[in-house]
Amino acid sequence: MFYVKMFFQYVAQYMKIRLQYRADLIVEIVSDLLFQAVNLVFILVVFGHTQLLSGWTRDEIIFIYGFFLVPFALFSSFFNIWDFNDRYVVKGEFDRILTRPIHSLFQVILERMELESLFGVITGMAVMYYAGGRLDITFEWYEPALFIVFVLGGALVYAGIFIALASIAFWSDAKTSIMPMMYNIGNYGRYPVDIYNSVIRFVLTWILPFAFVGVYPSAFFLEKTEWYPYSFLTPFVGIGFFIFSIVLWNEGVKRYRGAGN
Repeated sequence: MFYVKMFFQYVAQYMKIRLQYRADLIVEIVSDLLFQAVNLVFILVVFGHTQLLSGWTRDEIIFIYGFFLVPFALFSSFFNIWDFNDRYVVKGEFDRILTRPIHSLFQVILERMELESLFGVITGMAVMYYAGGRLDITFEWYEPALFIVFVLGGALVYAGIFIALASIAFWSDAKTSIMPMMYNIGNYGRYPVDIYNSVIRFVLTWILPFAFVGVYPSAFFLEKTEWYPYSFLTPFVGIGFFIFSIVLWNEGVKRYRGAGN
């Protein structure tokens, strides 16, 4: 209950701060929507030159993209730690974190919240609704619950990967970071993995499992039966990677040397 109370206190303070600068908040939301629109236009341009992409139709790939936006929005809202190395380790702010009676990762997450990214959930749902209508997708009574489970699993996949990457900073406090490159690799999870060669497909499934954020869980709702086993693996992969990242983080904290000259 202590952590729940702290979470809502941080959220309340965050909203007070953000609402003091409404114009800036609106600009950020609009820029995010434009960025998502550009990616959608890219899909439409690709399918302006072909009817199928490795057996996937345009509307199916749009549906996958819409699904991807939902867990990605959750990740972006609560696990925005792409600059952890530079801000907390190199500049020494992690010393301050360790002086407080709360788990270090939880506090970093609370400090780096960007709740305006939750609008991506609405965008993703709208894109899915559009594509699902064109595909005549109907939901059974249990599928909304599965949708939530798959979304949370996908968000945990992203969170686990980037927490693990942030944890590397405890061993190597160099200012360089592989976070930007990893964000770009994560974009491959927006598209069906069978359009890539076998090596990339293996990496996106078992090494950096971004495919469990978009294509694999989406395949269940698209009734791609050959992908069903991967669909139901989504929450387990997400939980597994998240637990691994927490363990790696805790080990890294033990080796943190502090800021100094």
